[in-house]
Amino acid sequence: MLFSVSWSLIPLFFPWDDDTYDSLLSACSADFGGEVERVLNMADGVLLVVDSVEGPKPQTRFVLDKALKKGMKALVVVNKVDRPAARPEYVVDMVFDLFVELGATDEQTDFRVVYASGLNGQAGHEANGLEDTMGPLLDAVLESIDPPRVEKTEPEALQALVSNIDYDPFKGKMGIARISNGSIKSGQAVALAHPDKDKKTGRVGNLFVFDNLGKTEVPEAKAGEIIMFAGLQDVEIGDTLITNENNGQNAAGPLEPIAVEQPTVRMTIGVNKSPLAGREGKFLTSRMIRDRLFKELDRNVALQVEETDSADRYQVSGRGQLHLTVLIETMRREGFELEVGPPTVIYKTNPESGKIEEPWESVEVRVPEEYVGGVVDLLNQRKGELLDMGIEEGEGLSVVKYVVPTRGMLGLRSGLLTATRGTAIIDSVFDSYRPKIAGEIQSRDKGSLLAFADGKVTTFGIEGAQERGRMMVNAGDDTYKGMIVGIHQRPGDLEVNVCKTKALTNMRSATKGITTGITASVELSLDASVEYLAADEILEVTPSTFRMSKNPDMAKKNKGGKK
Repeated sequence: MLFSVSWSLIPLFFPWDDDTYDSLLSACSADFGGEVERVLNMADGVLLVVDSVEGPKPQTRFVLDKALKKGMKALVVVNKVDRPAARPEYVVDMVFDLFVELGATDEQTDFRVVYASGLNGQAGHEANGLEDTMGPLLDAVLESIDPPRVEKTEPEALQALVSNIDYDPFKGKMGIARISNGSIKSGQAVALAHPDKDKKTGRVGNLFVFDNLGKTEVPEAKAGEIIMFAGLQDVEIGDTLITNENNGQNAAGPLEPIAVEQPTVRMTIGVNKSPLAGREGKFLTSRMIRDRLFKELDRNVALQVEETDSADRYQVSGRGQLHLTVLIETMRREGFELEVGPPTVIYKTNPESGKIEEPWESVEVRVPEEYVGGVVDLLNQRKGELLDMGIEEGEGLSVVKYVVPTRGMLGLRSGLLTATRGTAIIDSVFDSYRPKIAGEIQSRDKGSLLAFADGKVTTFGIEGAQERGRMMVNAGDDTYKGMIVGIHQRPGDLEVNVCKTKALTNMRSATKGITTGITASVELSLDASVEYLAADEILEVTPSTFRMSKNPDMAKKNKGGKK
């Protein structure tokens, strides 16, 4: 885990409230490379937080590599030293090896180490000598992280790279940037410069600096501070704020814009067209969904949104499946109803060789030794290549490292958890683009149970259908023809009548007293639902429900082909 440290932002990180902690955890995932890039552009150094038992993870390598390439110094925090299986010295050695592998300089590898127990609010310079406060960690930040390096302080030398966008209902669009050189005043004539775009001019309205967990309006800000400014409605991430006084005759040039890695996974998001649409959501139309998706581009630089042949469906591309599902979850909580297609990988053509390439991911699985065989079988089925295998010291878990095509990773996580009875710890990160593997990669070995007709699910219907597989619905739920109501125990799809009612007669049965128990249904989260989707299936997302069904458009095409 990587925490950015800016001299303007240090008060923001302590104490770590739940919302701040969750957002920082999200930003550390490889799927959120855009957020990592933006945060590091405003930081003076980083806190590298590693578990005292597990050590560095694949995501740690990803974000640390970004920080080291920017020349930043890292303060290593070995957390959870109060765990019984803690091995802080071994973890520090693993971190040092990671620095060396990533090509860190001698100054960067000479990092300082602080030991902590975040749960207990303790920190110290020795693993066995923690204090009852986080004071030693804060002191280490002040002593180990260099202050901002400022080359010029003259007002005309103003340079501030916009790294994020905020929105205020009264002030409109607001830019967040760190001043690298010069200074800025409220009401000053400024311009937004970009190497590949035309200059946009205007005046700064309200000017804010960050203070503790909020922001404070100020008349002036200088180099080294992180500011939020209003008054420029055309501001975009990657623009450089420069002076425009005297028509910008003595203005500095734009800084290098944020370089974000290209998306690897895409999905379609559109209007919910199911028979049960419109019952819960507040935002249902194509225009509302389109405006929300394109508005997301203002903040999410790693996201891409494109029009499709259909007027009510849009193609959204991101850094990974998690990157896209977070967007869908956010929209769901805002009151949107959506129809989501299955995730697919993005291929690209190598300009030198002319061959088609696909993304691969580095996967690390920690699992009890008795389940290693099942993990290896699943990864081999997904065309993975074994890199390393061994026993982890401390907790005695087996560690399996693979590189797997991204399309082989789609739906793999739930399969691994099933094969290991929920004991697997899975970490993955984008590795590289490699030549595309010929043929298809098996994504699911079982079919779906489909609703035979519209109606409400009955207990009697479930009793008969659950013999065919695991159910996803409960008695009283609404269904429609073609909706996925369960997981078939065999390959291929099967229609079942979950709305069937028991015949009412005056005849007594010899088996009347015998009842069949109903097995608990499978409750799938958004991530699990997206992983489950096959190429001919879609996901209906509402503020309170996830429903899957066969894609009616593809069913029509298949019927047309048969004719």
